[in-house]
Amino acid sequence: MRRLLALPVTAFLLAGCGAEPAETAPPGNGATVSSTVGESAAADSGVTREFSVAEHGTFATGWALAFLPGTDQLLISERRGALQLRDQSTGQVTEITGLPQVHAHGQAGLHDIIPGPTFEQDGMIYLSWVRPHTNGAQGVVGRAYLDTANHRLTGLQEIWAQTPAAGNGHLSLRLLVHEGYLYVTSGDRQEMTPAQENETNLGSILRLTLDGRPAPGNPWGTEQWTMGHRNPLGIATDRQGRIWASEMGPQGGDELNLIVEGDNYGWPEASMGVHYNGDPIPDHAPGDGFHGPAAWWVPSISPGSLLIYSGSLFAGWEDTALLGGLSGEKIVRVELGEPARVVDEWEMGARIRALAEAPDGALWVLEDGPAGRLLELRPAGEGVQGEGSGVKQPVG
Repeated sequence: MRRLLALPVTAFLLAGCGAEPAETAPPGNGATVSSTVGESAAADSGVTREFSVAEHGTFATGWALAFLPGTDQLLISERRGALQLRDQSTGQVTEITGLPQVHAHGQAGLHDIIPGPTFEQDGMIYLSWVRPHTNGAQGVVGRAYLDTANHRLTGLQEIWAQTPAAGNGHLSLRLLVHEGYLYVTSGDRQEMTPAQENETNLGSILRLTLDGRPAPGNPWGTEQWTMGHRNPLGIATDRQGRIWASEMGPQGGDELNLIVEGDNYGWPEASMGVHYNGDPIPDHAPGDGFHGPAAWWVPSISPGSLLIYSGSLFAGWEDTALLGGLSGEKIVRVELGEPARVVDEWEMGARIRALAEAPDGALWVLEDGPAGRLLELRPAGEGVQGEGSGVKQPVG
């Protein structure tokens, strides 16, 4: 068992191992610590803790969900290289044409999709994908116009690329538009050391202009906003405008981080996990020069997504974080702060790849895998229409 230091971070016992998508890691052997899951929520009877679940079909290697502003449509990316448009009023699903060539191997493929800030005026979306490269594979971000009537992308423009190109792992490629800038999570590509360098854009969270250039005022004069990241697969803002990111650790040590301009988050010099071969990594410690996680998990849950809830349908959830666990097969709700605190977790029985909040406040969930289900979650008792409905209760 690893030694745990008394740090301004919070750890929670959650089921699961450190295996990431398309990796064959051994089971996690990180330290086991006591869980406080559900304590504050259990004491507050006004908080929604049970929800109904309805199924709405399946998707092949689904990766991201995006509700399109001003429409009744849901956009769904599939890592295999397909983009689907679902009419929420009828349930009809239509494949979008005009996509780029996608390198779909290992963890690589078609990744995130988000509406641009001018979507309601011009239909612009941002998307990330992986293209083949002579050195392996290269993550790319582009923007295009989505013609929802004719189900096609037009005017596709590549605006950013991961450098250098590498293998098929730790691409990250989650997208966020915030205060007029485009944020991109860029993984370490399983190379580790680039996360501590300014010579590449790997192992970093990047702040770009909306056309893909380094944003003015970035702390190192590069694309980088923060550094020292391993595989950040979630990024979102809270109601204060703060940016949060969820990150897959090594064997153990998954993280939820408050993203602060110019900070270094430690990878691979510091982590609450260990390497897959069992080699130790120094724990985060006060004074080590790194920004420690607001919350961390040993064993791993493998967070593949992050949503900060802003609606009112689920009582007491406003401005709390929801993470989907891949190896953990859970949805976890976290009260934000430093330290952050897990207050609820629900066993879902499948790897959870993506979460999205519908305009009416319902939570939509996309499972991972070749036939991952699209689920609609509403507070228990509301009733939802769909196949295979049921009620989920929190663990603990």
